[in-house]
Amino acid sequence: MEKTLKVTLVKSPIGAVPKHRKTVEAMGLRKLHKTVELPDNDATRGMIRQVNYMVKVEEA
Repeated sequence: MEKTLKVTLVKSPIGAVPKHRKTVEAMGLRKLHKTVELPDNDATRGMIRQVNYMVKVEEA
Protein backbone atom coordinates (compact mmCIF):
# COMPACT_ATOMS: atom_id res chain seq x y z
CA MET A 1 0.00 0.00 0.00
CA GLU A 2 1.41 3.36 -1.03
CA LYS A 3 1.68 6.09 1.58
CA THR A 4 -0.31 9.26 0.95
CA LEU A 5 -0.43 12.76 2.40
CA LYS A 6 -3.55 14.83 2.98
CA VAL A 7 -2.86 18.40 1.86
CA THR A 8 -5.30 21.22 2.68
CA LEU A 9 -5.16 24.78 1.34
CA VAL A 10 -5.46 27.12 4.34
CA LYS A 11 -4.23 30.45 2.91
CA SER A 12 -5.28 32.14 -0.29
CA PRO A 13 -2.67 32.12 -3.08
CA ILE A 14 -3.97 35.44 -4.49
CA GLY A 15 -1.06 37.55 -3.20
CA ALA A 16 1.55 34.82 -3.52
CA VAL A 17 4.48 34.54 -5.91
CA PRO A 18 3.18 33.39 -9.34
CA LYS A 19 5.34 30.25 -9.23
CA HIS A 20 3.77 29.30 -5.88
CA ARG A 21 0.27 29.90 -7.26
CA LYS A 22 0.99 27.47 -10.09
CA THR A 23 2.42 24.93 -7.65
CA VAL A 24 -0.75 25.04 -5.54
CA GLU A 25 -2.90 24.58 -8.64
CA ALA A 26 -0.70 21.72 -9.87
CA MET A 27 -1.31 19.96 -6.56
CA GLY A 28 -5.03 20.04 -7.33
CA LEU A 29 -5.95 22.69 -4.79
CA ARG A 30 -8.43 25.13 -6.30
CA LYS A 31 -10.40 26.49 -3.32
CA LEU A 32 -9.67 27.29 0.32
CA HIS A 33 -10.12 24.48 2.85
CA LYS A 34 -10.24 21.80 0.16
CA THR A 35 -8.19 18.66 0.76
CA VAL A 36 -6.46 16.37 -1.72
CA GLU A 37 -4.57 13.14 -1.16
CA LEU A 38 -1.18 13.02 -2.86
CA PRO A 39 1.44 10.26 -2.97
CA ASP A 40 4.20 10.59 -0.39
CA ASN A 41 7.24 10.95 -2.66
CA ASP A 42 10.11 13.39 -3.16
CA ALA A 43 8.32 15.41 -5.83
CA THR A 44 5.27 15.97 -3.63
CA ARG A 45 7.42 16.78 -0.60
CA GLY A 46 9.29 19.40 -2.66
CA MET A 47 6.04 21.03 -3.75
CA ILE A 48 4.80 21.09 -0.15
CA ARG A 49 8.08 22.57 1.06
CA GLN A 50 7.81 25.37 -1.51
CA VAL A 51 4.30 26.44 -0.43
CA ASN A 52 4.39 25.33 3.22
CA TYR A 53 3.02 28.70 4.38
CA MET A 54 -0.23 28.10 2.46
CA VAL A 55 -0.95 24.43 3.17
CA LYS A 56 -1.56 22.07 6.08
CA VAL A 57 -0.22 18.52 5.73
CA GLU A 58 -1.37 15.36 7.52
CA GLU A 59 -0.31 11.73 7.19
CA ALA A 60 -3.10 9.72 5.58
